[in-house]
Amino acid sequence: MEAKIIYFTVNGRPEQAEFPTDCPAQDIKDLFRAAAEAGPYDILKLYNTKGNIINISPQLAPNSPHSCYKLEVVAADCNSELLGSDPAVALGFDLSSMEKRLQSLEKRIQTEATETPAIVYEMKRQVESFREKLESVEHLSWLGLFKDMSEGTHKPSPFYHKRTLRKTREECEHVREKFLQMSSLEVSEEVRQYLKTPTFDNWQWEDAEIMVLLQVMYTDLDFISTFNIELDVLQQFLYEVYRRYNNIPFHNFKHCFCVTQMMYGLIWLTDLRSKIDSIDLLIMLTSAVCHDLDHTGYNNAYQINARTELALRYNDISPLENHHCAVAFEILEKLMMIMIKVSDISNEARPMDVAEPWLDCLLQEFFNQSDMEKLEGLPVTPFMDRDKVTKPSSQTGFIRFVLFPLFIELANLFPCLEQHIIDPVRKALDYYTEMEKALEREKQNRAQSDKKPSTSKEPIAHPEPGGTTKPVNL
Repeated sequence: MEAKIIYFTVNGRPEQAEFPTDCPAQDIKDLFRAAAEAGPYDILKLYNTKGNIINISPQLAPNSPHSCYKLEVVAADCNSELLGSDPAVALGFDLSSMEKRLQSLEKRIQTEATETPAIVYEMKRQVESFREKLESVEHLSWLGLFKDMSEGTHKPSPFYHKRTLRKTREECEHVREKFLQMSSLEVSEEVRQYLKTPTFDNWQWEDAEIMVLLQVMYTDLDFISTFNIELDVLQQFLYEVYRRYNNIPFHNFKHCFCVTQMMYGLIWLTDLRSKIDSIDLLIMLTSAVCHDLDHTGYNNAYQINARTELALRYNDISPLENHHCAVAFEILEKLMMIMIKVSDISNEARPMDVAEPWLDCLLQEFFNQSDMEKLEGLPVTPFMDRDKVTKPSSQTGFIRFVLFPLFIELANLFPCLEQHIIDPVRKALDYYTEMEKALEREKQNRAQSDKKPSTSKEPIAHPEPGGTTKPVNL
């Protein structure tokens, strides 16, 4: 089995990690946590040679001893003495140990059994059958719809989100407990400064960590002291916000954080603290936190055409926006609305390795909706139809006709934003334009190969981030 070798330093000490390419993400995180001698509630961050945070995951790129990554414990548990040496044991169980024992048992069965018992195959068949039933129901239950699929010819989209729409009580309580344990962590100054930049990578942070970072934003903008906000009240508010963002591909809690972090970065970049009152800044940040509360993954067009409860409740007048306001009372002034909107659609202003996964999530959510529209016999929203939309085509028009006009107007008001939001968007436009051209060339080559047989295929140029291209044989 192919293995990856990763070279890194921790506390100035060189280390080397080796793991198979199909190693579970949690095992890899546990490996780095052990190397750093970190506790289960400490936050680990891995930096590349440029000083950027990179994701600790199975996709981690191999390196050499001359290009070592840097592993740091960026937040240490200040209340460890209250929990004992092992917080997991203090809570009554050791989850990581339990998981490792289960994995070990599975490996022993595979190694020692000369022949897999028939009962194992039967259990796997039953589990697979049950999973398919669950997935079929979940696909049709996002809006409370339960239908019999046996009579229809349509199958559920393979892109739908596999968890239930609403967060379970157990899921919420687990994250809440972890957040409260981590809320006393001392977040490093390096992370605090990184949090103020548009290049911040949201993908590496878990939900509980995101709540800690949101708490940092309220603290570093002096909202706690200025408005006498009790810390436990703020923490309960952040938990309720987390609880009311649903398990959908794009408009989820991580998107809430992504938008809020961009708003937070814009506040610091434009020095808004010296230009408007603190109450206005509080409204702006809180509005970003709450702007998509309880989004179900289907836009206003679907709500109206499907005559959902929301559409009926608000008489087809911006049902989602009205619902977000009903969940989190929104008070905004007009410049602030622009800032909220810029933050909401700001992904393409981020580095490509941060922005492109968000585009994949958005297309997944769009395709889920168009699949449902086809299944229900409703008008299919054009820019969401998986049969007509490609990744580059969806972005080139959006960047030219939506992002640029809005971002340029904001940059005219705050010239300091030119390099932070205009330049990255130009690079993104070049990237997707090249991708679109590459797809068109690929389409033409396939059309030509259909006309006359050929024993070899020409390499097709696919774009690299920054507008360059590389040939890839089909």
